[in-house]
Amino acid sequence: MSHSMQAQYEQTPAADNTTMFVFGAGGDLVKRLLIPSLYNLDRDQLIDPNMRIVGVDLAEHDDAGFRAHLKQFIVDKAADHHSEGRGSALDESRWREFEQRLHYLQGDFTDESIYRRIEDTIAASDSGNAIFYCATASRFFGEIARQLGQAGLLTEQDGNYRRVIVEKPFGHDLESARALNAELLKVMREDQIYRIDHFLGKETVQNILVARFANVLFEPFWNNHYIDHIQITAAETVGVEERAAFYDKAGAMRDMVPNHLFQLLAMVAIEPPAAFGADALRSEKSKVLGAIRPWTTEEAAHNSARGRYEAGTLGDRQVPGYLEEKDVDADSQTETFVAMKVMVDNWRWIGVPFYLRTGKRMSARDTEIAICFKPAPYAQFRNTDVERMASNWLIIQIQPNEGMWFDFQAKRPGPELEMDTVKMGFGYKDFFDLPAVTGYETLIYDCLTGDQMLFQRADTIENGWRAVQPFLEAWSRESGSGEPGIEGYAAGTDGPSGAHELIQRDGRLWHKVGEPTGPGVAPVPKRGEKSPS
Repeated sequence: MSHSMQAQYEQTPAADNTTMFVFGAGGDLVKRLLIPSLYNLDRDQLIDPNMRIVGVDLAEHDDAGFRAHLKQFIVDKAADHHSEGRGSALDESRWREFEQRLHYLQGDFTDESIYRRIEDTIAASDSGNAIFYCATASRFFGEIARQLGQAGLLTEQDGNYRRVIVEKPFGHDLESARALNAELLKVMREDQIYRIDHFLGKETVQNILVARFANVLFEPFWNNHYIDHIQITAAETVGVEERAAFYDKAGAMRDMVPNHLFQLLAMVAIEPPAAFGADALRSEKSKVLGAIRPWTTEEAAHNSARGRYEAGTLGDRQVPGYLEEKDVDADSQTETFVAMKVMVDNWRWIGVPFYLRTGKRMSARDTEIAICFKPAPYAQFRNTDVERMASNWLIIQIQPNEGMWFDFQAKRPGPELEMDTVKMGFGYKDFFDLPAVTGYETLIYDCLTGDQMLFQRADTIENGWRAVQPFLEAWSRESGSGEPGIEGYAAGTDGPSGAHELIQRDGRLWHKVGEPTGPGVAPVPKRGEKSPS
């Protein structure tokens, strides 16, 4: 770690002592993201030396068995060369220190006896603070909250806090999201609820706010007068892996759009908040999602495309199609890819389309925001060899190569006026020493310190579901009518043809997955040359 990075962590105070109870401790998310994140926070001395992490689940473990189970997963993941977000090698000595924090309670989330044991665990700890992390299937969220409330475990007294972290999916449609919000708010206050979305923990996502509001260059042009359209892509090369039981009920839309993609949209599209704090920022994000145009079901069907990956080649491997994956229903009507067009009807963005797409088994792992500016007027170059003007693009890449790149026009050397598109920008790894992280570290630390800025509020959740509800209804009608609404695409490609038709109808093209430059990177042709298709 560099001296500057070390100094940064030394200036950040450790969070207060607490006990974190993790419901669903045997799940993939806990092993893959949560425990490594807590390990990293411990490494950087950002959690109290006495903090304890208590797994709660049905599987038969004691403390030693739970620790060994987690360690083996981390070791295996570090060795898996085909895994997205492959982990770093485990530091044995550091792990031996960290694992002393890990404990285990075996029990049923629906049985009140486990909550009495949780109460006893808190009473025996050095602090009355407690965080309850719901890393379970979504059907247990409301039940866990009800049981916590009934047991008095959410009551704050003597200066101690009680907080609940809720994973996604937060509901499966607008009605269920409203019902879950109501259920949680029966037993706790809104400021005790931390609805987590790990995309918001990524440095590049947070940097969107800094880039926009700390640089006078951007904000005057961040509107419909200068921006032609915006593309938001979350492409994965992995299939469903161990999540088939969940994914086959959710699909790409419910898994990614109302949370991850809409959070990126909101960060790009918000108005400048009155202050850089949780309430002001979350209010502006909620306004953006509330301003998304409510399509009719017919409009939603026209402005969307669904796909499902089929067998294909990914790198040097042959991979199966979705319907051949373990635990997937052979008659499944679940999409693994979705593309959609939405409009934000406020003064800043009226007339600017936002194109969203996400899918599994695509050609490259790539989460990015591609902002296409309107081309400069051609009039000045009418009597030259320049036939057309290319657009400027700003590419904000969230993962895997975090950074920002700007495409602009420059003259080629030579006696004639000829142009090329060139790029400037920065990659995080080239300017900063970044420790190995999962993206959850910032969010967990914020919860430990009581900062809700990067967590979703009830109204934001409901506005997101309200925007996708017409698409869900349109697709439900298609399925009921027997229409072939889900189109196949070969693994290792960039989605079905319907997604390309969706954007081409508006005279635009998708930015190529995995490249940190815009489609305008091709040289601007001289007069008489054929433009690239």
